Amino acid sequence: MSTITTTDGVKIFYKDWGAGQPIVFSHGWPLSADDWDAQMMFFLHHGYRVIAHDRRGHGRSDQPATGNDMDHWVEDLAALTEQLNLRDAIHIGHSTGCGEVARYVARHPARVAKAVLVASLTPNMYRSEGNPSGQAPEWFEAIRAGMLGNRAEFYRFVPENPFYGYNREGAKPSEAVIANWWRQGMAGGALSHYATVDSWLEDYTEDLKKITVPVLVMHGEADQIVPFASTVPRALNLLKNGSLKTYPGYPHGMLTTHADVLNPDLLSFIRS
Repeated sequence: MSTITTTDGVKIFYKDWGAGQPIVFSHGWPLSADDWDAQMMFFLHHGYRVIAHDRRGHGRSDQPATGNDMDHWVEDLAALTEQLNLRDAIHIGHSTGCGEVARYVARHPARVAKAVLVASLTPNMYRSEGNPSGQAPEWFEAIRAGMLGNRAEFYRFVPENPFYGYNREGAKPSEAVIANWWRQGMAGGALSHYATVDSWLEDYTEDLKKITVPVLVMHGEADQIVPFASTVPRALNLLKNGSLKTYPGYPHGMLTTHADVLNPDLLSFIRS
């Protein structure tokens, strides 16, 4: 397996395929680099170098007891891009991975050409007076409770219901998609997955303000994890060079359920 070792001794697994301009993918909770397979294969066949890593505590990376927070994840990503000597890269994040991308781009702009935030939690996804469409405190506590209970059952419930919108009327659930989500989640560490909830309660406003490269925001209007109104309007106001692509009826996990639509849209933005 391809790995790097961080300054605090954590091995980070990554995939690195192809040649050409690099595209770096940051996955969501509680998944791994495998969640980007549809995008990596697509862009590989369009002449790009594609890189995706398993965040520490996820997938095939080490599961340390410490450092399971956004700042460490960003520094791990920075270490990876430095070791691979990536320049002029496009960074694409999904969900929690968007917090990683936003903070990385804000702190390491010299290596970045463009960024994409898909179903992003930025600038923040929690409910407040200024963000009445955000998720309530009880929602975050329910996630924590699910992981402290029967994690294996909880990791079936999430993809069977809100993540892919399979709980909506007329939806046609895919057992293979659900099982693949479960497989990725159970390969990761319970401690790091539990700690990830703290990153959902962070505010990424200052990170978005610092970004000057072109950023595409992509969001499904039927997202039940990060409701459209909870993040998208404010993100666009904060980004200096942001644009928006919306998808009526699409769920949080639309990169999987609608890869045939999103992949060409991503390619169009990257080539623009």
